[in-house]
Amino acid sequence: MTLVSRYRHWAGFIAGLAIAASPVALSAQTVDVEAAEALLKANKCAKCHVLDRKKDGPSYKEIAKERAGKADSENALVKHLTTSPKVKIDGVEEEHKNIKAKNEAEIRNVVRYILTR
Repeated sequence: MTLVSRYRHWAGFIAGLAIAASPVALSAQTVDVEAAEALLKANKCAKCHVLDRKKDGPSYKEIAKERAGKADSENALVKHLTTSPKVKIDGVEEEHKNIKAKNEAEIRNVVRYILTR
């Protein structure tokens, strides 16, 4: 293998890794949008959150923007949706409702949905 062909080989390999490691590239491939939207609807998440504007809680786009580039984004949101943390709504502290799902895979799908908006 010549030096030039080695360079091309490694450059292609590294570019492939960068694309594969991109949270959006990975998440976009693994999100079942219909299932995520159905679970969000079933849990009445739209009472406080919607895709592109603030309600009582931040929009999904705002959450995705805030979490962009953070390695722990998915796990942090899974924890948020499953542990009833305290949140402030109009200056009043309340418990965030847990998302009800059959399994963690459904919750992770919802989190990926939010993070890719």
